Amino acid sequence: MGGCFSDSDPMAIIYAKKPDGMLEELGRTEVIMNTLNPAWITKFTINYHFEMVQPLVFRVYDIDTKYHNTSVKMLKLNEQDYLGEASCALSEIVTKHDRSLTLKLKYRNSPPDVHLGTITVHAEETVASRTAVEMILRCSHLENKDVFSKSDPFLRISRVVESGISIPVCKTEENPLIIECFDFNANGKHEHLGELQGSMAELEKLGREKIGAHFYVPSSVRQGHKKMLKGQLFVDKFCEKVQYTFLDYISNGFELNFMVAIDFTASNGNPRSPDSLHYIDPSGRLNSYQQAIVGVGEVLQFYDTDKRFPAWGFGGRMSDGSVSHCFNLNGSLDECEVVGVEGIMSSYAMALHNVILAGPTLFGPVINKAAAIASESLSYSHNKYFVLLIITDGVITDAVETKDAIVKASDLPLSILIVGVGGADFKQMEILDADNGKRLESSTGRIATRDIVQFVPMREMQGE
Repeated sequence: MGGCFSDSDPMAIIYAKKPDGMLEELGRTEVIMNTLNPAWITKFTINYHFEMVQPLVFRVYDIDTKYHNTSVKMLKLNEQDYLGEASCALSEIVTKHDRSLTLKLKYRNSPPDVHLGTITVHAEETVASRTAVEMILRCSHLENKDVFSKSDPFLRISRVVESGISIPVCKTEENPLIIECFDFNANGKHEHLGELQGSMAELEKLGREKIGAHFYVPSSVRQGHKKMLKGQLFVDKFCEKVQYTFLDYISNGFELNFMVAIDFTASNGNPRSPDSLHYIDPSGRLNSYQQAIVGVGEVLQFYDTDKRFPAWGFGGRMSDGSVSHCFNLNGSLDECEVVGVEGIMSSYAMALHNVILAGPTLFGPVINKAAAIASESLSYSHNKYFVLLIITDGVITDAVETKDAIVKASDLPLSILIVGVGGADFKQMEILDADNGKRLESSTGRIATRDIVQFVPMREMQGE
């Protein structure tokens, strides 16, 4: 922190701002004596949630000399000199290349040009382990339990902890893994062929030295002892891989790019009627479409550097009488981008005055449009990923074309979030969301490379 304070003994406090505007104190730094440029060493642990906007407030106080021997937790803030504050979202910090963000300090409700100093916040990601291990295991000389055929062995690897739950296993840990070998039986009564225990370090040694480890079974002669078997376990491959996190990608220049498409079909109801899903309430209360735009857009905008978002409408009748299934929300014939979430909201409100609700509900054109943008980006950058938000109130009438468009786009850096508003039956949307493990198939028989669609009813978003 740098500023124009004189003879200060500063301490900083970090708060989380709750949805109702209340502040929850997360912690206090130590007090640093007689400095204008304190470098606090106190660290705070905050759970990062990508899907949420997490506002933070930092307040700085000059601690009175008579309280220097008092624990910072016991300090009464109304007895200290308030030096200023700054605020940001946690996402703004973690998206910086070096995960450091410098903010201007200001008094509450003070003019923005008043200079009180700055505060720099640095974030570091803490994870249990960034290492994953890939192993190829092989067994030899196992006992044959079947009379007329060979055994069908399989391995089960586990580790028991006091709480009874599974936890990540790291190479550095010496806690043993339990590796059990069973003969598979269709009736579920698998026969135990033996077991052994070994840490990750010991398994790595087996792979490096190309040696086997014998399986054991409990001794039938001496209680508490084990009998060594001829069967052995070999580690043919032991390979460590670094697992990069989402924040690793973001801090190294990876961007999420937000796109939105809004349903302008007549089933939404007359926008001038208070019971319409498109009704703009003069009191400022957001309708379901606005809630979805804000809820998703305000999260994703922090991961998009220019904050210019393509925004479309579909199913609306244009001024020339034609129905368009992919028109620019801002009314432009050439430019589909708007600036920020505010730009989407204002363009949406303007479009409701200029576009007549019509139909039918077609997703294919907007998905193809979004896919074209994602495809074009690959020619100049591999650091962009696109998220298309489709907000709709009803059942699509181009199911085949929509599936074809989704399958075709499954190779591209694109995901599609469909939010259903109103009380319609959205079973058809759930088919597009391949959460059942079965990937979509196109009309030509092509299987989607991956599942790129997530459907969420608005009522679930509101509940969360």
